[in-house]
Amino acid sequence: MLDLNLLKIDRTESIAAAFKLLNANRAGILFVTDSEGRVLGAVTDGDIRRHLLQTDDTGDAIEACMNPDFVRVEVGASREQVLKLLDHRIRAIPQIDERGRLRDVLSRERFRLERERRVFTRGRSPVRISFGGGGTDLTRHFSEHGAVVMNAAISLYSHASLRRLDDGSVRIYSQDLNREVAADRVNDLDYDGGLDLIVSLIKLIEPDFGFELQIGSDYPAGSGLGGSAVVAAAVIGCFNQYREDRWDRHQIAEMAFQAERLQLNIPGGWQDQYATVFGGFNFIEFTNAHNMVLPLRLESDTVRELEASLLLCYTGGTHDSGEMHRQIKDNDIDATAFAEESRRLTMEMKRLLLRGQLLDYGRLLGESWELKKRFSPQTTTPEIDAVYASALANGALGGRLLGAGGGGYFLFYAKPFHRYGLTQALRAKGLETRDFVFDNAGLQSWTVRAEAEAK
Repeated sequence: MLDLNLLKIDRTESIAAAFKLLNANRAGILFVTDSEGRVLGAVTDGDIRRHLLQTDDTGDAIEACMNPDFVRVEVGASREQVLKLLDHRIRAIPQIDERGRLRDVLSRERFRLERERRVFTRGRSPVRISFGGGGTDLTRHFSEHGAVVMNAAISLYSHASLRRLDDGSVRIYSQDLNREVAADRVNDLDYDGGLDLIVSLIKLIEPDFGFELQIGSDYPAGSGLGGSAVVAAAVIGCFNQYREDRWDRHQIAEMAFQAERLQLNIPGGWQDQYATVFGGFNFIEFTNAHNMVLPLRLESDTVRELEASLLLCYTGGTHDSGEMHRQIKDNDIDATAFAEESRRLTMEMKRLLLRGQLLDYGRLLGESWELKKRFSPQTTTPEIDAVYASALANGALGGRLLGAGGGGYFLFYAKPFHRYGLTQALRAKGLETRDFVFDNAGLQSWTVRAEAEAK
């Protein structure tokens, strides 16, 4: 280990004392300091010998031979900067702190890689809009005859941030619900009705370290955008960053399904988990044997036109998708007839999107909404019906309520040159509208150096 005391000398010390230090440190250089320890200059054995050729007095103060114009770097200087100085054949580079004091001396032999820093991880996952097939992605529906759905991820996200805690404790905070859960150990976490989905995920993942987890979303809970699956994916993505053997996208979607549908016993389908993890436009086939995600390769003009024509409208109400699915199940609807009609519509919508025939696609959005209401009347209310009627009267070709129904977001397709009028009419009723673009990345997670972020 380098002894900095052998590399420093007070300005008032003699040249003879400097020779002794040079012999002891074998570095060929000393750094001259004042009474406060601040570095004033550097002196080498060559500097001293040149001075002695003039005075021949080893009792002179060392500051008489020092070079005040010495090369130095500040603490925290980039590796690139130091490497360039060393490449100039500079033997020793002092590292000086903000108070002017010597903190280290770098050389070709002593310039090592930085120690591994603490890190934290972040995850971001997009919500989905459903074009067709929603409701048939429940296991009991597709177990005999299969099902197809079509959806796309859009630019509204759930965000998660995760960092390890040395004391093994757990702190989880949801900005969306303004709820916090804390425990002394991971195994102490239990369901309390607050953040049960996150607790379920933690029990599934079984991390072997304490952590702090923060979660927030760009959209309200219960909005029909598949939000619970989106939150789950973002959280899993954060934990995945700490693994050597990373889960793939299919595994992450399955984990999100397992935590919500099986461990918490909340009814619902499969499409939300795959839509948020994979991103983009997807046609998904469900059978007992497999779930197959087939990306749709739409023309770029088609995608841009969809972004210019589609509009989200928040009805001001939310819904419990699990409870809605329970009610639908209790209605004992003709699942086979519903699935067959839904498949026909979804296949036709897929064809229209691939061919860029968007006006016909917009009309089919309305047809899919009518189908959903016909088989599941509880998905709508008089208030929701009034919003839909107003949208049609003010320039919408068609639309559908997203999610299980009962509240949340409408997706409308506006006729050409009617988008702004439609927006104004909906806002005049006190409704919130928002534009969006499509997201092709799906779940994204990454690692950040904590110290660097803190600066």
